[in-house]
Amino acid sequence: MGLIADLKELVVSARERDPAAVSTAEIILTYSGVHAVINHRIAHWMWQKKVPFFPRLISQKSKFFTGIEIHPGAQIGAKLFIDHGMGVVIGETTIIGDNVTIYQGVTLGGTGKERGKRHPTIGNNVVISAGAKVLGSITIGDNVLIGAGAVVIKPVPDNCTVVGVPGRIVKVNGERVLSDDEHVMNLPDPINEILNTCGLKIEHLEEDVKKLKNELENAKKED
Repeated sequence: MGLIADLKELVVSARERDPAAVSTAEIILTYSGVHAVINHRIAHWMWQKKVPFFPRLISQKSKFFTGIEIHPGAQIGAKLFIDHGMGVVIGETTIIGDNVTIYQGVTLGGTGKERGKRHPTIGNNVVISAGAKVLGSITIGDNVLIGAGAVVIKPVPDNCTVVGVPGRIVKVNGERVLSDDEHVMNLPDPINEILNTCGLKIEHLEEDVKKLKNELENAKKED
């Protein structure tokens, strides 16, 4: 895809996802997220061609002017929208799918323990909210929402919502997931079940005893 076509896609994405977007000219001239992605496209092309020095130079100059640091080795899909963007960091081996939205203060980084592929792989249609950290060579599935300030260090399947530190799944396919404490609270009580069973048996025995008494009384009357 050429830079002009890429720029058009970025403008469309900004219009769709940012209610504050007023005009195409404003997006092209003032949106730091758009500038950072275009700069990255150039730097990444050079990186793939093994051009020395210049990819990192473009990356660092872009960070200086936009506040967004994207390593030239990162692989970014179509229609990435970085909203506000200040403080966003995207590591070298990060892979980002299509239609992803990233807010300010997000880090797609490593843990310092891995070699080779050490940054996350982000699926399609993912939203990563302000201040969230996704760390390590983990995979985030499609249609995932990561809440503000979450720290995600484990893989996340498709169609989930993740919040908290460390990140935990709270929704799957829009349905709320019980926490461990809530699961414990909703577990069956075996003692209570035994008592209920015994109570039912006692009621049945009492009914049988009453029937026997009535039969004995009727038999005495007949005699």
